[in-house]
Amino acid sequence: MHQYIKSVFFLTGICLAAILPARAQFPAQPAQKPGTVIEIIKADTLQTIERDSINVTKFIGNAIFKQGTTLFNCDSAVKNNNTNIIDAYGNIHINQADSVHIYGNYLNYDASTRIAILKENARLTDGKVTISGPELQYDMNAKIGSYLKGGKLVNGASVLTSDEGYYYTETKEMHFQRNVVLVDPEYTLSTDALLYNTETKIANIIAPTTINEGNRIMYVTSGYYDTDKGYGNFGNRPTIEDSTGTLTADNIEMDKITGLAYANGNMVYRDTVRKMSLLANHGTVNQKERTILATQKPLLIMEKNKDTLYMAADTLFSGVIGHNDSLSIPSVEGFKRTPPKEEIRAVKTARPRYDIPTTISLINKGDSLAHQQKDSIPGTVMMFLADSALARTKNKLDTALVKTVKMAPVAAVIPHDSLPGMKHHADSMALTAPKDTSEQRYILAYHHVRMFSDSLQGVADSVYYSTKDSIFRFFHDPVLWSNNTSQLSADTILLFTKNQAADKIQMNKNGFIINEAGPGMYNQIKGNAITGYVVGETLDWMHVEGNAETINYIKDSEGAYMSVNKAQCAIINIFFKKGEVDKVVLIKDPEGTVYPFTQRPLDQLKLENFHWDVKRKPKTKYELMQ
Repeated sequence: MHQYIKSVFFLTGICLAAILPARAQFPAQPAQKPGTVIEIIKADTLQTIERDSINVTKFIGNAIFKQGTTLFNCDSAVKNNNTNIIDAYGNIHINQADSVHIYGNYLNYDASTRIAILKENARLTDGKVTISGPELQYDMNAKIGSYLKGGKLVNGASVLTSDEGYYYTETKEMHFQRNVVLVDPEYTLSTDALLYNTETKIANIIAPTTINEGNRIMYVTSGYYDTDKGYGNFGNRPTIEDSTGTLTADNIEMDKITGLAYANGNMVYRDTVRKMSLLANHGTVNQKERTILATQKPLLIMEKNKDTLYMAADTLFSGVIGHNDSLSIPSVEGFKRTPPKEEIRAVKTARPRYDIPTTISLINKGDSLAHQQKDSIPGTVMMFLADSALARTKNKLDTALVKTVKMAPVAAVIPHDSLPGMKHHADSMALTAPKDTSEQRYILAYHHVRMFSDSLQGVADSVYYSTKDSIFRFFHDPVLWSNNTSQLSADTILLFTKNQAADKIQMNKNGFIINEAGPGMYNQIKGNAITGYVVGETLDWMHVEGNAETINYIKDSEGAYMSVNKAQCAIINIFFKKGEVDKVVLIKDPEGTVYPFTQRPLDQLKLENFHWDVKRKPKTKYELMQ
C-alpha cells in the first residue's frame, strides 16, 4: 500500500501517530536548523528505526525529497535523523531550480551544509556543459561542482579531462588541476593547471601549457587563449613552433583566423631548416603567407660551418618564393608603394598601430628597383656581363698575344683554360640552383644595413637574399671588406654563395677594390664590372672588364717596397695568393707605367672616385646588436 506523505520531516512522527493506536508515542525528532528542513514529497514505503543512539528513517521506492528549490529523486534513501545526512541509492537525480541537474547511482547528502557527494556514473550538467567522473561533489549553497578523483568536462565538441576540477555554475568558470588535457577538433591543450570559462570558451593560462593546433605548437606559461576564436595573448616568453621554425618573445599576440602573430620584446625567430635566426624587439608573422617582418633593431644570424654571418638593418622581412615565381626582388622604395595589378603578389600586414610598413610587394623581373638600379637587377643582361665578356675573350686568348705588366712574378701568355681558377669559374657559371622541393624564401634588409662575419663585413642601404639562388644583392652605396684586407664597392654588389660560403662576388657599375698596402698606400682595382672568385673563403682571382685600371705596390722577396705599377686596359685578370696580389694579366690595349718606389708621384696614386671607407666597417658582431 502506497503512503503519500507531504510534511515537514520533523512532523513525520505526528503523521505516523495518526495511523497508530492512540496510546503509541512516536519519538521526538531533533530540532532542525533554519534552511536545512527536508520535505518528503513521495515514497512507496517508509520505515523508522530507533535503537540506542540510532535514529534513522528509510524511504523505499520512488522517493522524492525537496529542500528549498532543489528536488531529489532516487530509488531509495536512508536519513540519519541525528546528523541530518541522507544516503540515497539508484537513479539519483538532483534538480536545483531547473538550472543544474546532477545524476548518479549513489548520493551522500548533508542537509545541514547542503553538500552532495555522488558516485557511480556521476555527472553534472547545466544544459550546455556536462561534468562526469567516478565521484562528484556539489555545494548547493555556493553552486560549485567539483571532482577530486579524476573527471571529464564536455562543452560542445570540446572535451577536457583532469585529476581535479571545480565548476562555478553561476559564473561558468572552471578551475582544473593536474594532468589537464583539453581536446577540440581544432587543437589540443595540455597543462597542470587551467582556468576555463565554459561560456566564453576562454582559457586563462596559469601554468606551463602546450597548445597543439596540428600545424603549429604553442608553449605558454601565462596569458589567455580564446579557444572559440583561436585568439591568444601570452606573456612571460611564450614560444610558437611549426615545421620550419620557432618564434619566441616577451609577449606574443596571435590570431588563428588571420594567421597573424605579433611578437613584442626580445623576439627570436629561428628557421630550423636553414639554420637562420632573426632577432628584434618587434615582429609580425603571417603564418598563412609564411612571412615575417622584424623591426626595432632587427638582427639576422645565418649559421655556417665555420663562420656565422650577422646582418642588422632598420627593417628585415622574409617571405616565400612561389614555385612559379621568377627570381624577382621586392621594391625597396619604402614598402608603402601601391602595387599595380600586374605585379606578382602583395603581402599585407595588419595592425598599422605598430607603425610598421603596411605593404611589401614583389616586382616583376625587368621592373625598376628604385628606378636607378634597373641594370643591376639579377636576371637582366648585366648579371652576365663579366662572364659573357670573359667567354668572348677565350678565342682571342688562344690566338693573340697577351701583354702582361710585371706586378709580381711575370705572367707569360697563358691559354684561357690553363689560367689558375678558370675551372672554378666555369663551375660557378652554372647559376641554376639544384632542384629542391623544399620551400624557397627570400630576405630583405632595408635601410642602414650592416653585415659582419669573420671573413666578410659590409654596409649598404638595402640587401636582398634568396635561398633559391643563394645570392646576396647589395644596393645603394654598398661596401664590403674581405679578409680584413680588401674593400669592395660598386653601385650594386652580388655575393654568390655555395654551401653557405662565399663563392663569387660580382660588382656592377663603378666597381672599385682597395687594399691597404701600408700607411697612406693603397692597392687599387677599378672597372665597370668586376667579378671575383673565392676558393676556400679566400679571394682567388678577379676579372675586371670595361675601363679597367689598377695601381699596385710591389715588394721584393724580403718584403721591402720596390715599385708602384699603374696600368689600364679593357680587361684585367688579377690573381691572388694568401690574400695579396700575386699576378696581373692585362688583356686588350694595355697601357702601364712602373714607378720606382722612392720616385712615385704621390698625387697620382689614387684612382678617380677613390674612397677609403674603413670607418663604416663593422668591427665586431656586437656593434650590430646595439
